[in-house]
Amino acid sequence: MEEIYITGHRNPDTDSIVSAMAYAALRNAMGDGNYKAVRLGHISDETQLVLDRFGFQPPEYMKTVRTQVKDLDFDRPPQLDAGVSIGRAWDALRNQQKFSSIPVTVDGGKLYGMLSSGDIAEYDMDFMSRPQVTNLPIFNLLGVLEGTILNDNLVLPEMITGEIVVALPQAHETARFDGREIIAVCGQQPDIIEQAIDAHVNCIILCQTELPAGLRAKATRPECTTCLISTPFDAYRAIRMIHQAIAIANICHTGNLVCFHLDDFIDDVQKVVLQNRYRSYPILDENENVVGTLSRFHLISPKRKKVILVDHNEVAQSVPGLAQADILEIIDHHRLADIQTHGPIYFRNEPVGSTATIVAEMFQEKGLMPTKPLAGLLAAAIVSDTVVFKSPTCTQRDIEIAERLARIAGLSLIELGKEIFSVTVAEKPIEDLLFMDFKEFHIAGHDLGIGQITCLDSKKMMERSEEFLGAMQRTMEEHKFGMIFLMLTDVLMEGTQLLFLGDSDIVNRAFNIQAKGNSVFLPKVMSRKKQLVPMLSALWG
Repeated sequence: MEEIYITGHRNPDTDSIVSAMAYAALRNAMGDGNYKAVRLGHISDETQLVLDRFGFQPPEYMKTVRTQVKDLDFDRPPQLDAGVSIGRAWDALRNQQKFSSIPVTVDGGKLYGMLSSGDIAEYDMDFMSRPQVTNLPIFNLLGVLEGTILNDNLVLPEMITGEIVVALPQAHETARFDGREIIAVCGQQPDIIEQAIDAHVNCIILCQTELPAGLRAKATRPECTTCLISTPFDAYRAIRMIHQAIAIANICHTGNLVCFHLDDFIDDVQKVVLQNRYRSYPILDENENVVGTLSRFHLISPKRKKVILVDHNEVAQSVPGLAQADILEIIDHHRLADIQTHGPIYFRNEPVGSTATIVAEMFQEKGLMPTKPLAGLLAAAIVSDTVVFKSPTCTQRDIEIAERLARIAGLSLIELGKEIFSVTVAEKPIEDLLFMDFKEFHIAGHDLGIGQITCLDSKKMMERSEEFLGAMQRTMEEHKFGMIFLMLTDVLMEGTQLLFLGDSDIVNRAFNIQAKGNSVFLPKVMSRKKQLVPMLSALWG
């Protein structure tokens, strides 16, 4: 069943990670499909603490939802080992006529070459003009001839090479065996057989005849190096069978192979295909094993990845390659932004303090009770996003849902909040701190970035303000932001130390203050979503 990916925003916080995980659990429990939570960034120390606290593993990291080869409904033709005979390969191609060519492999799946019916036809024409074989596996030959070794004391060679000489009764007077590299096809002709044995030819094939007793004794002598094979086929069919016994390794296309991997992006594949004229291309997995083949028509209407977005609805905050994906749903508690969809979707946006509150309500609406660990996880996400219910974004619904979840999980919300916000982050690398919870915004033609760190001791964090401003300056130049902010939100002080770069007049006018330098304390400001962004939006109209 096709996977549907549920993802929060980039640089995910606890609410983003937990909401994706919980919603995937809800949909899978309802039997709606195959839903998988993924993340778009590093797991913060706070989120890791919460996951460990309730016994969960973090979601898998996803770099992009650009369409990849693995998203295509590509062909899966039979794979043939390089030692398989032409006859078996022809049967495979004839039985699978929808495949123009099939992969040839070695070592249990590694790509060796590609084989088409044209390759077999070309070899067939060459064989008719010059009946000669090179490195013919002896067991292939015995298999197609339904043959029996007559001198079984001989140490059989693995391969046989030689020109095919037909020595039938009407031609025996002119038969000559010059050199060892000859495969003689004989009938009931003791003299010709003896002559071939004496010439030490590589192989003698006896068609619909027995080996005379005298020659059998001669063939078993130690000095005899000729392999004698008896077949029930007539000479004409035996020759055709020899041709079909050749290993496909000798005729398949092996030079300048163009292949793709499952993780290759379709737009990159299309460029390569336009520069080549092959009818099909092998596809390899991460272990370089062949998993299928790709043709041009597979690229006409590639299948898009299906995604559900939680805790955001803005392109700049979402997964890279979103334009190539099908958005099925959005569940969020932020302002409406700029994401567009190909058609109508389920969109749930509510003015609550946490997306986890909405997801928990959906469990209730579906008549399902989350497990004790999942209830604890959802409660932790609400406590985190509402800053233990002190954020202005917090609603009575957040409190009621969190209390209900706490009863299921058997925990104290206050103690859980202390545990969450006691995580020590002050000593982490400055870049890691800046991007712990960082979002890009595009408001009325203004591009800006806003990071937020929620802590119990903002004064200790402010001791590194110069480091923060240096990292912010580099980020501002790299992303071409007009302004950049970092909120050091203090739970105990119930306010935010705001670091900023850009036009200080904008900060002064937005918050009706007179900032000195690049920092200012904003009492009662706890929320990026409900206090900082709206003030800037109102200022810029």
